Amino acid sequence: MQATVERTDRATISDIIVVDADIHINDTPAALAPYCEEPWRKSLEILAETPSRYLDIPGFSPTLKLDPPIPGGHANRSVHTPAEMRAELTAIGVDIGVLFPDNLLLFAPLPNIEYAVALSHAYNRWLTAEWLDEEGLYGALLACPQDPVDSAREIERYAANDKVVAVYLPTAGVNPLWGHRTYDPIFAAAEAADLPVLLHSVTLVSPAFPCQLDQFENHFGRQMLSHSFAMMANLTSLIHTGVPARFPKLRVGFTEAGIAWVPYMMWRMDKYYQEYRRMIPFLEKRPSEYMKERMWFATQPIEEPDDPKDLVRMIDMIGADRVLFASDWPHHDFDHPRALLKLPMPIETKRKIMGENALELFGIPKPVGKIAGVA
Repeated sequence: MQATVERTDRATISDIIVVDADIHINDTPAALAPYCEEPWRKSLEILAETPSRYLDIPGFSPTLKLDPPIPGGHANRSVHTPAEMRAELTAIGVDIGVLFPDNLLLFAPLPNIEYAVALSHAYNRWLTAEWLDEEGLYGALLACPQDPVDSAREIERYAANDKVVAVYLPTAGVNPLWGHRTYDPIFAAAEAADLPVLLHSVTLVSPAFPCQLDQFENHFGRQMLSHSFAMMANLTSLIHTGVPARFPKLRVGFTEAGIAWVPYMMWRMDKYYQEYRRMIPFLEKRPSEYMKERMWFATQPIEEPDDPKDLVRMIDMIGADRVLFASDWPHHDFDHPRALLKLPMPIETKRKIMGENALELFGIPKPVGKIAGVA
């Protein structure tokens, strides 16, 4: 075992293809306005004139800011152009990145259906027109939970674009949760297009389960629970309505919640699957089997136990083939790819997590200049 650890310690970023499954672009009202239909373009133009606030734009990125400003901490960062993003990813050793929005992480609570549809169209046009020509940048389409039928048409519209590699499911504040049958058109279209769907959460105070975080006095308490609870709730929703059974080729990813919650959910759901199978007869397998076969889990924010071997054991429980590296760049709490390379894992496992799993999931060709398996 010691020999394996010594061998893996010699691996560097330059030896391994690094695919980042979660990076963020600056989707402001001003940026999206030219791509938006009237009359909602006027709304975005008005919003563009309001003072800039990070993840806090009424009518666009709605949230409830409860905390007083406290000096210190980290400044908020955004990336404004594809060239800037390419340069920054190269600097930290990332070869390929999958793009998510910033502000529209808070898309799900928008109540006006027509506006939400127009905004999703604008984002998808902007993403494909301005970001995806840059080498190594790929995108996740924004699905509109407010109108699943329209989202299915959007998926069909962009399915032939090789730089569109996934469908982003806004998760913070989504109501109902993603297992509800109202979203079946989205899953059917994604399955037909062979595009994985990716849930992505963000801290939000909302009356929608499980985002009732108003009783916590500060952001520490809210941030501790919001991301992982949202993923756990939506995973349960997907399983308890039989989404993996009803869409047998659908692939599902979970981003920005870490991975420590995943084995717990496998064990917990398997236990109650045995007890309540008569209530879920459509499930042909244990929940953990569906998870290990067709679900992927992104690392950021990676847990940091005192003993790194505990994290390695956690990855083994999930399955090394189902873990994706994610940095969350350019947010202040991003995870540098070097952190995972320090873990005491075989080099083959590191290659899978850092890039090979994502290349397979997203159908992305291996980047020129790096050959997986050579270190």
